[in-house]
Amino acid sequence: MTTCFESCGLRRQSDSDPGLTALHPALRRRAFSIVALVTALAMETALAAPAAIETEFDDQEILVTLPSEALTPDTPPDSAPALADQVQAFLLQARSQGDPRYLGYAQALFERWPESRMTDRLKILRATLNQSLHRFESAREELADILNESNSNRQQVTQARLTLANLELVQGHYESAHSHCQQLANDFPGLIAASCLAQVEARTGHAETAYQSLHAQTRQSPASDATSQIWALGTLADIAAQLGRPEAEQHWRQVLALAPDDLYTRTQLADWLLERGENKAVIKLTDAYEQVDSLAVIRAIAMKRHKHTDAGRLSAMLEERFTEARWRGTLLHQRDLARYALEIEGDAETALTHALANWQDQREPLDTRLLLRAAESAGNDPVAADVRAWLDKHDQRDARYPEVRS
Repeated sequence: MTTCFESCGLRRQSDSDPGLTALHPALRRRAFSIVALVTALAMETALAAPAAIETEFDDQEILVTLPSEALTPDTPPDSAPALADQVQAFLLQARSQGDPRYLGYAQALFERWPESRMTDRLKILRATLNQSLHRFESAREELADILNESNSNRQQVTQARLTLANLELVQGHYESAHSHCQQLANDFPGLIAASCLAQVEARTGHAETAYQSLHAQTRQSPASDATSQIWALGTLADIAAQLGRPEAEQHWRQVLALAPDDLYTRTQLADWLLERGENKAVIKLTDAYEQVDSLAVIRAIAMKRHKHTDAGRLSAMLEERFTEARWRGTLLHQRDLARYALEIEGDAETALTHALANWQDQREPLDTRLLLRAAESAGNDPVAADVRAWLDKHDQRDARYPEVRS
């Protein structure tokens, strides 16, 4: 099984406050997409059309070997803290390894845990899981409940507010996101809260001011914990990319130096390099990451443009992967499929269908850019006009949208 990680970043524990688990800007971009169980292609057919999906197997045939964590005990952990630790470990593994099966293991633990024994920490983790699975309303309701409960402690309220701010930002609800970020700054001031506010301000017409302000705060806080630094650097990279500044690459590489397993940042940097025609750099950056859909698609595009000898194999593998995902009904996140359809297959109508469906839930910059390009390629002026109207409403200008002129 594979996953889309333009969403996806690492969930890290703050060194300065062990109780506050900070979500890197990556989580604002994406949740996970459970895509497919891939049948390997034989070498002699690697460049051919995708093989037919097999549905009949011998009883003794081994289809896939699951991680040892899949062999969960018959009974869940016997305490709420133990359960929370196990769920959090699964979420970390899902994001750092690009393997969404760990989300299923976390889900299984929750299904066996009585609702009457749910703690605030468990509710926040369940909301995070729901967001990863694109159950946005369920996540929002759970987090709102924590904020509305008078007996919730300050630490859990802060964590819930941070998670909810991320969710609102992902979906383009900027007024609500700003409100939560501001409250976070009041309750838990620092680089994480400043990054939260800067991201919203950048998306709503104040990118230059947001970048300069956050950059200054980052330089003034050299002693900040690693989590806060990574968060701020990732946000600076995103805003720099929005402004079209070359510093974006530097900031993303700084994040990867601190957190090499941050798949979201790797995806953002790979996309940045691809847009600048640096195909060889993209191929190098995405080496050994073909199990991650977003990185695999970007790699396939770079290989195609570079006329790489392995381009056909990777494209065929992705075609099989997406075909099987649709057949299985597990195509949770559609952005990668839309980009593959548009830039590898040249199928503008299919790309537009999936890009539009994706944009209904997620309105991060790369989601918006993809929809604009798909609409332009398909000649669908009404969709493009709707997107431009939404951008104008929020005064959102982005150098990554050459289709929109300021």
